[in-house]
Amino acid sequence: MRLANKIQLSSDGSHTLMSEEFNVSYHSIHGAITESNHVFIDAALQYKVDDGAKKISIFEMGFGTGLNAFLTYQYAEKNKITIDYQAIELYPIEKVTFDGLNYGDLLGNMDQFIDLHLIEWNKKLVFSSYYTFEKILEDLVTFPMRQTYDIIYYDAFAPNAQPELWTTHILDKMYHALNENGVLVSYCAQGEFKRNLKKVGFSVEELPGPPGKREMTRAVKPMSLMM
Repeated sequence: MRLANKIQLSSDGSHTLMSEEFNVSYHSIHGAITESNHVFIDAALQYKVDDGAKKISIFEMGFGTGLNAFLTYQYAEKNKITIDYQAIELYPIEKVTFDGLNYGDLLGNMDQFIDLHLIEWNKKLVFSSYYTFEKILEDLVTFPMRQTYDIIYYDAFAPNAQPELWTTHILDKMYHALNENGVLVSYCAQGEFKRNLKKVGFSVEELPGPPGKREMTRAVKPMSLMM
């Protein structure tokens, strides 16, 4: 199923999309690239690299515009960090839409950005010497997680738009899909979301949010206690 979306310009000059089906934007209207860098690259990827990681596996809930995957690819190339990236998406955007997004114009590597959208679904691809990529065309609710990850980018639409993706059942699924000391990050700082994360076992941090949001959330899966 493909959704009808309208391209909008956000405050930092980068595009976001407005979903007519869910009546929410894919990225912050206060800056799409700014938000993605702040929430996902800085609070998760850079956080793990600063902790000494050289090979990192990432699962993204919500491939969407491809911006998070694209920024992660560019980070891997620039910093020579090996990244295995998987993204799940139930509602792919139309070609006419991703062709119109300006991320490649602003960040460079437009061909690589388009390639992320054009490659075959459900097939792992060695995208570069540092970046392995797979898009999964399925519903997270019924998808059987096949491996564990170091990072989860949790970028589903807001809880009021997709409540089925913010339940304790799904968050428990994410908890068990993470390696020990793995992190889940989200732009969402809703109280119920943070309480649900704690219920399933996460240690929850409230971090300063990107422009337009006071807070964001980073949840860490604790290391097992040694007996």
